[in-house]
Amino acid sequence: MPDVTKTAAVAEGAVVTPSVDAPQPKAEKARSLWGDAWSDLRRNPYFIVSAVLIFFLVLISALPSLFTSASPTAGDLVKHFLGKPELGHIGSAEWLGYDGQGRSVYARLIYGTRASIIVGVCVTLIVTVLGGLVGMLAGYFGGVLDAVLSRVTDIFFGIPFLLGAMVVLQSFTERTVWVVVGALAFLGWTQMARVMRGAVITVKQADYVHAATALGAGTARILFRHILPNAMAPLIVVATISLGGYISAEATLSYLGLGLAAPTVSWGVDVSTAVDQIRVAPHILLWPSIMLSITVLAFIMLGEAVRNALDPKLR
Repeated sequence: MPDVTKTAAVAEGAVVTPSVDAPQPKAEKARSLWGDAWSDLRRNPYFIVSAVLIFFLVLISALPSLFTSASPTAGDLVKHFLGKPELGHIGSAEWLGYDGQGRSVYARLIYGTRASIIVGVCVTLIVTVLGGLVGMLAGYFGGVLDAVLSRVTDIFFGIPFLLGAMVVLQSFTERTVWVVVGALAFLGWTQMARVMRGAVITVKQADYVHAATALGAGTARILFRHILPNAMAPLIVVATISLGGYISAEATLSYLGLGLAAPTVSWGVDVSTAVDQIRVAPHILLWPSIMLSITVLAFIMLGEAVRNALDPKLR
């Protein structure tokens, strides 16, 4: 039976208070910049493709024995490089043929991934931390400290990157992976410092930074709780794109004979040794070049996707 009292009240224009037990609409939680960026990245095909490629590259570098049982350094001169690759034997030692020393090209491709990934990731981490710290201090404190740090950055920035790395590496008799990482990081932090300095100068003018200062927050708290999280976006974009560049720089130095050297397995070393046989066995040069290009392209695509997601102007 209908409620006569409630019906009459509605007819007279009275306001009916909803029942306490009635379900209330949930307020939608506001998403942060990082939440919006992740939502955009999940729908970006460039991010998905690059993330899948990078995942497999990292997996190959971490567990190369899962992809081949052949040794990348064991040579057999009976297996001449003029022999045609056995393209039907997928995953075998002879799949992509042999190089001039009878070593499996496929095995060297797999094991060469580790050197490139280690150099790219480690150099990127070092220059991001070092350049980010220098840029944050210069941008926040300003004055004399900013002038000194900016001039030091300009001095290092004026040194040609590859030429400076060649000079630094030339002074070492044994050029291991970590020596190459140190040489590239020694000269590669300047761009990160400039990007971070500009971002910090912009962020420190925000109202929440002035409010934290007025409430008596310490310098460390302001820097690491308020400024750093809001100034990291451009630094992450530059670091992601630069990672592919560091991998390419390592291959270039190895090709010139100033980077990694045997017995270290590297795509740059393979490209350098394959130049002598390029006319009679171009596949020896082709495969490491393709792997290097795919790796660099994957990180550049990832950086572009991250840039589009973090930059509100590009949405």
